[in-house]
Amino acid sequence: MRVWSNIFWLGTKELRSVFSDYAMLALIVWAFSFSIYIRSNSIGETINNATIAFVDEDRSALSAHLRNALYPPYFKLPELIEAHEVDEALNQNRFMFVVEVPPRFEADIRQGRNPVLKLNIDATAIMQASLGAGYINNILAAEVQHFLKRSDEVTALPVKLVMRRAFNPNDEKIWFTSIVALLDQISILTIVLTGAALLREREHGTIQHLMVMPLTPFEIAVAKVWANGLIILVAFMLSLFIVVEGLLDVHIAGSKFLLLMGTVIYLFAAAAIGIFLATIARSMAQFALLMMMTILPMMMLSGGMSPIESQPEIIQPFTWLLPSRHYIAFAQAVAFRGAGLDIVWPQVVIVSGLGLAFFGGSLALFRRSLEVAE
Repeated sequence: MRVWSNIFWLGTKELRSVFSDYAMLALIVWAFSFSIYIRSNSIGETINNATIAFVDEDRSALSAHLRNALYPPYFKLPELIEAHEVDEALNQNRFMFVVEVPPRFEADIRQGRNPVLKLNIDATAIMQASLGAGYINNILAAEVQHFLKRSDEVTALPVKLVMRRAFNPNDEKIWFTSIVALLDQISILTIVLTGAALLREREHGTIQHLMVMPLTPFEIAVAKVWANGLIILVAFMLSLFIVVEGLLDVHIAGSKFLLLMGTVIYLFAAAAIGIFLATIARSMAQFALLMMMTILPMMMLSGGMSPIESQPEIIQPFTWLLPSRHYIAFAQAVAFRGAGLDIVWPQVVIVSGLGLAFFGGSLALFRRSLEVAE
């Protein structure tokens, strides 16, 4: 009973320490509110409000029709410019796309010739340039075809492909990016808070105060895990209900209680990683370098940015050692597909096992570092 009492009071001391650090509180608020909102609305796999201009040397009804076919939200309203302005406009980053319509374009189309439309692209924005070029090509080709046939008739194909989107019928990119952004913030801040808390004790000299008290390394480590994990859990819940479901209007398909329980288990694993890194580092600078070497690979290889199957085969087996991979799979199954515990229990078991392994390793290193300090 005394052990758990010590853990409780040490944890409350940790809570007071965090709440007195206004910079850390501001970081937590930013990470679980504005950061998620901005990332969800700014990152997507579709083009949005791309700047475009037309060089219309034909001045025909067809060229005007092509210009009017490109409109928001994919493109801004096209501007008319002269041919000699193209290079300067692209150099000054005024437009991402410039379409050049040659003279006698409509007349050549009517006479069955094959006139050429020229598309100039500022390819410094690689994703937008690639997607936008495809959009423009399809839109203009469809408009020219419609002009020739004078109808919207579509050639019948021998096979008809019927698409049914599961779990995201309207293909809303924000559904995916908001959840992934929220899960990434959990990993980053849990590791940062827990590791920084341990290093702060060492740099301020208060670790010596703890060593002379009747406390064990287990009690110190568990207190930091539960205190910092509780802060992140509360921030996660508020962000989920207020930002994700409220402001972004993202639908959570599965049980929110199951999602929170799985998050609690993952917070334990992530906090154990934070303690593990803090016991290796000897200063906050070293800890920051270790964070860069740890968190970025965790985020890239966990399956949130790209599917595990799309990653190099030589790396895929190592991702099994990352708790974040299994938590991402668990959270996406619950949030997107409405999966129950009967489906996601393997991920829960694996995250629990990895968390215990990291906690055991960090506890052994922490105990050894205290013995060396003595």
